[in-house]
Amino acid sequence: MRTRSLLALAGTVAALSLTAVTPASAAGAVLTTANGDVVVGDVLNASLATGTTATLYSSATGTSGVSCAASAFSATVTDNPTAPGTATESLTGHTFGSCTANVIGVLGVTGVTVNNLAYTTSVASDGTVTVTPASGSTIQTTVVLRTLLGSINCVYQAPSLTGTANNADNSINFTSQQFTKTSGSSLCFANGYFTAKYSPVTDAGAPVTVN
Repeated sequence: MRTRSLLALAGTVAALSLTAVTPASAAGAVLTTANGDVVVGDVLNASLATGTTATLYSSATGTSGVSCAASAFSATVTDNPTAPGTATESLTGHTFGSCTANVIGVLGVTGVTVNNLAYTTSVASDGTVTVTPASGSTIQTTVVLRTLLGSINCVYQAPSLTGTANNADNSINFTSQQFTKTSGSSLCFANGYFTAKYSPVTDAGAPVTVN
């Protein structure tokens, strides 16, 4: 009788323990990998998806402007709450390389530089990615072009950028995000529309999933 009582008590304790831990374990964080939840302080990295380019075109539907065959970003995770929710990151590095231009009067691209870093990046459980500058600042990119008359600087700014995270290929995609020229010669197009797909986004080499 005493043995059955002890077994019943042990079973009850185990059941209560399982009930207590299951919800938290099942929920998980917004950002995860196959190794578990992404930890605050981890650095996420990504380059352009294979076979794609990053472009800054003069119109949302056109093909005239600047195209870069290489681009990459790095961002440090600053918050990763339980899903559903919104994780945040500090975007500290964003680079572009192997850039060309097909603008009349432009001979080539010396460089594309992202200014005013770091930016805050938020990633919501529904896949919405938002990039915003520090208070009082702006998202800014400087494009240096080579022309027959010498080098010119084209400065473009945007209040924020919106992209989409996709778990199918662990990507972040930006499509026709509008920048406005704030300085530069007439050879600098008035508006720049930024498009790029980064995949896979990784944490220590492991693809990141958004939950």
